[in-house]
Amino acid sequence: MKDFIFGTLATEELRFEHVRTRRAGVSHYQRREPRDPLPGQEITLEFSVGPDHPCEQAWIYWSNDGGDPVGSRGVASHGFASPMQLRGVEWDTILWGYIRYFQGVIPGQTAGTIVRYFLSAAKFDGAEALAAQGSMYACYVDDDPTPAWTHEAVVYQIFVDRFNPGKGRDWLSPQAPSGFYGGTIQGITEKMDYLSELGVNVLWLTPIFPSPSHHGYDATDLFEVEPRLGTKADLSSLLNEAHRRDMRILLDLVPNHVSNLHITFQSAIKDEHSPYTRWYTFTRWPDQYRSFFDVPELPQLNLREPAARQHMLEAAAYWLEFGVDGYRVDYALGPAPDFWADFRRATRRARPDCWTFGEVVEPPDSQVTFAGGLDGCLDFSLLEAFRRAFAYSEWNAETLASFLVRHEAYFPDSFSRPSFLDNHDMNRFLWAAGGEKRRLRLAALCQFTLAGPPVIYYGTEVGLSQLRDVRQGGLGLPEESRLPMLWGKTQDRELLEYYRNLMRIRRSFRWFNHGKTNILQADKDTLVYTNTDNKGIITALNLSHEKKQIKLPHRVKEIVLQTGDGDAQCENYGITLSPLGGAIILA
Repeated sequence: MKDFIFGTLATEELRFEHVRTRRAGVSHYQRREPRDPLPGQEITLEFSVGPDHPCEQAWIYWSNDGGDPVGSRGVASHGFASPMQLRGVEWDTILWGYIRYFQGVIPGQTAGTIVRYFLSAAKFDGAEALAAQGSMYACYVDDDPTPAWTHEAVVYQIFVDRFNPGKGRDWLSPQAPSGFYGGTIQGITEKMDYLSELGVNVLWLTPIFPSPSHHGYDATDLFEVEPRLGTKADLSSLLNEAHRRDMRILLDLVPNHVSNLHITFQSAIKDEHSPYTRWYTFTRWPDQYRSFFDVPELPQLNLREPAARQHMLEAAAYWLEFGVDGYRVDYALGPAPDFWADFRRATRRARPDCWTFGEVVEPPDSQVTFAGGLDGCLDFSLLEAFRRAFAYSEWNAETLASFLVRHEAYFPDSFSRPSFLDNHDMNRFLWAAGGEKRRLRLAALCQFTLAGPPVIYYGTEVGLSQLRDVRQGGLGLPEESRLPMLWGKTQDRELLEYYRNLMRIRRSFRWFNHGKTNILQADKDTLVYTNTDNKGIITALNLSHEKKQIKLPHRVKEIVLQTGDGDAQCENYGITLSPLGGAIILA
């Protein structure tokens, strides 16, 4: 297995079992229309009941006062109970039985309302089966679309400990990549000229909160800054400098779990009667509890506990009010489903134009369920396509073309899908591509000519790679792809200039940020496409290992950018591309 992107769905067997379990049970899977309701819009809900659940009646139990609905057998003791109707029956050969589908409606609500609900179906004997074992769901009703500025975002992900020590200091020399290298917030501020010249306009910082680790995804305090990285004053200076340059700053927020050194968890394991014990889920107090992927140092927060939820919401609002512009939300699959409506309301009230997108390492049908709670999700499916097509040559051009069209059609236009080639949890693209920079150039050309906001992982633009694979002996060692940033003469200046040109072109032709991919032609080796909002710019890609002549529907006026150094040649209504070469063409 070259990549381990969708870990819990990495094999066909895991995917089959995932689908089978979902279809066999009582499942809602947030099938809601609209997913992000406007004030006054009716909300239609659907859920399915597998063959082992002989249910004849179904209800929605819902509330609009912020509290949990309570009820059973069609009677609400808090909130409301709305009957659902049988929508249809479907035969499933894999399950060898019938799946029943029920549908119901919640009436339109006023702006600012959180609608909280759960679904149930009654068996012949009157016993109720709850969707997803009684999960509570919610949606936030308001007219608050994804902020306009995000459509023109070009994001640069900075692993703070690995970017720049600053103040004339040298890198530290830890014994292993999991140690501290000495990057600081001040070090980022000192490199703002570099970042401006690169052309990015959004900086995404990995967690900056106090933490015992180099990565920071195990916070001990959500309201302070890790002293190794700097101070709140340093963060304020970075924000001021960024905003002065019309750049935005995103923080990495982890609502799912904290460090086992967090004061609330320490209280919970020392005193069974502590109010903080309910912030966590103990299966046997004090040493057995839910944690992130069963890592005991990362206890999972119980965000169904009101006090724990309020603490997380206050932290999210605090940094937005401090001046940051939004969040990349780590492991968004973890918190209870109804958390995201509260998160949306809290973040929008703190900063109406903030941008929030989730890390949901799941396929599109899981990602789209976050619409209305988050502005969108990092596009892991597109990442997989980039790597299979450009890094490994597993997909030909025709397969890539088909994927792009279907992928873009699946998501609502309002759903933000930041694209990326690599990040801090996987092998860098250049490593995956065997060090072939022509593959990186071609992948980046495709990335920057699609509509989703492009994300660059620090160092990719100057040829930073790694020494060892992130998977060794069956273990995941992502720190292998987090080596210190290259500066000065160690940078690949030609690659850097190529990335600068990509960003310059994206700024010049702003319609790249909108519209959809319009395939002009595709075969096994080559792909040619435009954007539906402007057909005057054409992108041509050669995924083969041979030189290719490509006929174009319009006369070539100019090659705006090419992956090679003068390799592409114009021929009136055609272009010749070198192996694994590409070009942006003005026609």
